[in-house]
Amino acid sequence: MRYIDTHAHLYAEEFAEDADAVVERAKAGGVDKIFLPNIHADTVEPMLQLCCRYPGFLYPMIGLHPTDLTPDFRDVLDAMERRLQTVHPYVGIGEVGLDYYWSKAYYEEQKEAFCRQIEWAEHYGLPLMIHSRAAHTELVETMRTSAGHRLRGVFHCFTGTREEAEELLSFDGFMLGIGGVLTYKKSLLPEVLKSVPLSRIVLETDAPYLSPVPFRGKRNESARLRYVCEALASVYKVTSDEIADVTSANALAVFSRAK
Repeated sequence: MRYIDTHAHLYAEEFAEDADAVVERAKAGGVDKIFLPNIHADTVEPMLQLCCRYPGFLYPMIGLHPTDLTPDFRDVLDAMERRLQTVHPYVGIGEVGLDYYWSKAYYEEQKEAFCRQIEWAEHYGLPLMIHSRAAHTELVETMRTSAGHRLRGVFHCFTGTREEAEELLSFDGFMLGIGGVLTYKKSLLPEVLKSVPLSRIVLETDAPYLSPVPFRGKRNESARLRYVCEALASVYKVTSDEIADVTSANALAVFSRAK
């Protein structure tokens, strides 16, 4: 049984002391590939350095997270796009999107940055890793007005309603990223996912965040992906092997550069 973790931040400071051990535990735990979405300008190089140590196992993305916008965000985006204009290792555009949970100070700027990065995805033929928090309506509206026909990607850390899932999956070529929240006692995801085809699901950890039960509250890592897989197997009434196989195929269909 081999898994693909489509979303982990193993270059983050939380892994500064033991990133290599975390990678080895992931391999020992059945993880076959890990995709690393970028956050901001300062994380690009640490991410690339880590990926260079594990070619064929760690795969980087490039993007600016919506909560990391600064007054010079356009310059940051310019610098990131210059990386895309050369021979590059990136398998996707991410982590991008909209987040109005803590503040709406950059309300329009977030939309501008998101639209620009959607344009990158279409122009360079790369999938999107999309973050959305307290912004579902704005996200769907932005994608409907900006999205072209060649787009594909993942709606990361989906925890919404059945109606929200239906809206997001109206965008062909997109998957829902399911992680540790599925295992939480009060999570509504097990019921919501009954209306979502397994063919539209990928696995993720969002490490170091959102550890699954029984590790909730502790630093997450990719080796714990099997707990998400087992929870999904319970929802879909299939084996964990089938969940691993189908979600891995789904991930590679989206992130084709990682094949």
